[in-house]
Amino acid sequence: MLLAPNPLAYWVHNFSPFVPYLQFSEQIGVRWYGLAYVLGFVGGAWLITRAARAGRSQLPAEKTWDLIVALVAGVMIGGRLGSFILYHPEELLHDPLVFFRVWEGGMASHGGFIGLAVAIAWYARGQRIPFLHISDVVVSAGPLGLLFGRIANFINGELWGKIADVPWAVKFPLSVSPGTPTDFIQPRHPSQLYEAALEGGLMLAYVQWRFWRSDIARVTPGRLTGEFLIGYGLVRIFGEHFREPDAELILGLNRGAFYSIFMVVAGVVFILFSRRGLRKETQTT
Repeated sequence: MLLAPNPLAYWVHNFSPFVPYLQFSEQIGVRWYGLAYVLGFVGGAWLITRAARAGRSQLPAEKTWDLIVALVAGVMIGGRLGSFILYHPEELLHDPLVFFRVWEGGMASHGGFIGLAVAIAWYARGQRIPFLHISDVVVSAGPLGLLFGRIANFINGELWGKIADVPWAVKFPLSVSPGTPTDFIQPRHPSQLYEAALEGGLMLAYVQWRFWRSDIARVTPGRLTGEFLIGYGLVRIFGEHFREPDAELILGLNRGAFYSIFMVVAGVVFILFSRRGLRKETQTT
């Protein structure tokens, strides 16, 4: 059923998911979403290496890319599994091979966080470096990937926001049936950009400020991770207020907001562990 056309002039999203001049066929080419992951990991590697060379990390600079490889595996596997388990479990049960069809899309940030934690724990154990310290180093750079990922979501025209009449609202053709006239596409919040600014930009500025302007990663390992998880959970819950639900609600909340509550709880746990470690160190000295 078509809604009445909106009389105001809103920008119609018309970005291609492929990087210009790098699309080789209808389905094959370099996609902005894939490029976002590459930029996130390369940028994160630069920040982690910089921290190591400045003496703020127990991880030697030359081992940064070993860590990045582990993180890539954790994020990709966790994000992919999380997309199905947390949002569309019936798809995986009906067709398990859908997990491998990555060109069809489907990544969940909460699943990516779980995969990231597993990868950090595995790598920290192998290198005999405290898990909480490595975790702090990783989260000091992690929001960079979130920033690029959300911008890629906007370029793809996916994960759009709720219908809105704000001047910066955008008409997303993918939000309606193919062939719907532009005048009948309802403008929506560009919630992907809100999330890019909050989850990516704001959180990156905060964790970098805390990491470089204090001795938090050395004195209270785990605290920065906790602060990041709490901050991310809160801004994600706020951002979900503007986003159109892409799955059934849980207790009246978008699934992204609901799962973010557990991020806040996990953040509190990390902070409690960091304080416990500080008390033990004080008692020994």
